[in-house]
Amino acid sequence: MKIPVQVTFRNMSPSERLEALVRERASQLEGYYPGIMACRVVLDVPHRHHQAGNRCQVRIDLTVPDDEIVVTREPSLHGTLRDLANPEMTKATDIESIHTHAEVAVREAFDAARRQLQDYARKQRGDVKTHEAL
Repeated sequence: MKIPVQVTFRNMSPSERLEALVRERASQLEGYYPGIMACRVVLDVPHRHHQAGNRCQVRIDLTVPDDEIVVTREPSLHGTLRDLANPEMTKATDIESIHTHAEVAVREAFDAARRQLQDYARKQRGDVKTHEAL
């Protein structure tokens, strides 16, 4: 990347483990499209009341030539998050588990960013199929 990855934490304490995960996953994206000019990642715990506690939201902004790819993710309670085998959420466990849930959200967001980046690279190469009009 031409500009280093910018990681921002909002409404949560900064975590070296999360920042390292973000930087690692961002560097992997360059293997799919080496022309990434900038990558900004925001990890946010919004101040909203949830039945199962606060969840971390991840927003990834990738700047590529002539376009910008934006991905926003929140961990799903129906899939990956359920597999963490966490005890039932209480206020104490919710505070401790925000970083664990943030890791799930980061992984899901970067997976989505990878797919969008691959689609963008295919369009740049001209590998997208076109349908002929009848």
